[in-house]
Amino acid sequence: MSEDEKTPARAIITDYAQAHFRYFRTVDGTVYAQRNGHPVARPIRSQGTTGSHRQELMVDLFNDGIGVFNGTALKEALDLIEALALSKDVQPTHIRVAPGFDGATWLDLGRDDGQSIRIHPTGWDIRIPDPREVCWRRTQLTGELPLPTRDTDGKGIDLLMRLTNFATAEGECLALAWLIGCLGPSVPVPAPFLTGPQGAGKSTAGRMLVRIIEGMSGDLRRAPKDEENLITAVAAGWVTALDNLSHLPPDLSDLMCCVVTGAESIKRALFTDGDVVRSRYRRPLLLTGIDVGVIRPDLAERLLPLRLERPRVRRTEAELWAEFEEALPVILGSLLDLTVKVRAAEAETPTDLRMADFAHLCAQLDTATGFGALTAYRASLDDLNDDVIEGDLLAQTVLKHAATLDPGAETRMTSSEWLHCLTGLYAGEDCRPLPKGWPTTGKVLSDRLKRLQPTLAARGALIDWGRTKDGRFIEMTRRQAQPPHQQEPML
Repeated sequence: MSEDEKTPARAIITDYAQAHFRYFRTVDGTVYAQRNGHPVARPIRSQGTTGSHRQELMVDLFNDGIGVFNGTALKEALDLIEALALSKDVQPTHIRVAPGFDGATWLDLGRDDGQSIRIHPTGWDIRIPDPREVCWRRTQLTGELPLPTRDTDGKGIDLLMRLTNFATAEGECLALAWLIGCLGPSVPVPAPFLTGPQGAGKSTAGRMLVRIIEGMSGDLRRAPKDEENLITAVAAGWVTALDNLSHLPPDLSDLMCCVVTGAESIKRALFTDGDVVRSRYRRPLLLTGIDVGVIRPDLAERLLPLRLERPRVRRTEAELWAEFEEALPVILGSLLDLTVKVRAAEAETPTDLRMADFAHLCAQLDTATGFGALTAYRASLDDLNDDVIEGDLLAQTVLKHAATLDPGAETRMTSSEWLHCLTGLYAGEDCRPLPKGWPTTGKVLSDRLKRLQPTLAARGALIDWGRTKDGRFIEMTRRQAQPPHQQEPML
């Protein structure tokens, strides 16, 4: 056969690849390859150690007796495939959890055979999802989950609570609500903050909660040093767990708010002048620590404090984790049973809480079980408001001034006048020095009050802004006392 009659290697690879793989693109233009009939998708440009498409294509070509091809032929074939895929339909990829058809959601078990769990208000089952319904993306952080046990009769919930050291029943039901929320791909959930005295098993309990969703390879991490490292860690897995926090600087606090409720990061693509890389992220977040100091109000609304107590009987790590690993299939099965009941339950959505989706989930949990999770959630937010106020001298001074007002009375002043009033109230007759961070201008005071507005409102001090022909003003109103049966729930 002459050289002209030989089929080029790139053509052989391209024909084989298109016959054995499905190629599609995501909304950001990344092209993925999905083996026919298999739900796991891999980016064709990936060179990762978890198995790139280039590697699986090379192995398949060799195992099927097609041949061994050099890098140039593979690159040319993949370049053509990528170009052709850019005209295909757009489909998203998901890590660990994904929305499905008919109101169902999916949980990736991380198995090589692609078996996953389909969760529906009518029940759950184990099956391989249709690749056009769910495309799983795997990373090094995607651990394998065991096949859940059926018909557990709630035994797994009891086993989990026996292995952890939650101080109250309210903490236990909030932890269950968070786990159920983690199985929903579109429901933002507040970040559990596991606190307690030294030796209360905060890190151990945090690992257990994470491993129910991420498998036995899931673990806690140290807080990242910058935004880029946090976004990288968040994007590579589903649950992000930060261990032993002792301080929350403003930048990290703001990033945590973004992780809980969702945000997007954009940076320049490498080796390009105009292209950018978009990173969307909204993930369940878990924190542990004894005390993180002052909590900013916006983060407080996204936290779920869970207190632990020191165990009366100590056990070795080997014994504890051996029991947990043995119980994990039962725990997962019980959690899935409870999730089905909760999703089938009907409940009104509380309209006064910022994390309304999670509040609705708590209400559904109460309807399904009678636990009282919504009441516990409100109480936890009330405690966090106290923490914010205790750590902010400006908030304390504003509430002190509000206490001097008549209920329902409105007080209007410019921001500069409010600064003079509050500064004088704090300094007092003794003219004590102002603390570090005290507002220095009316604009700074106005910005601080905007952050504190929900916290102050929960304590009866209503702050609002307005404008007249003479200029802008800040208005403070002391909420009128209401009869107990008409009182609005605390934020």
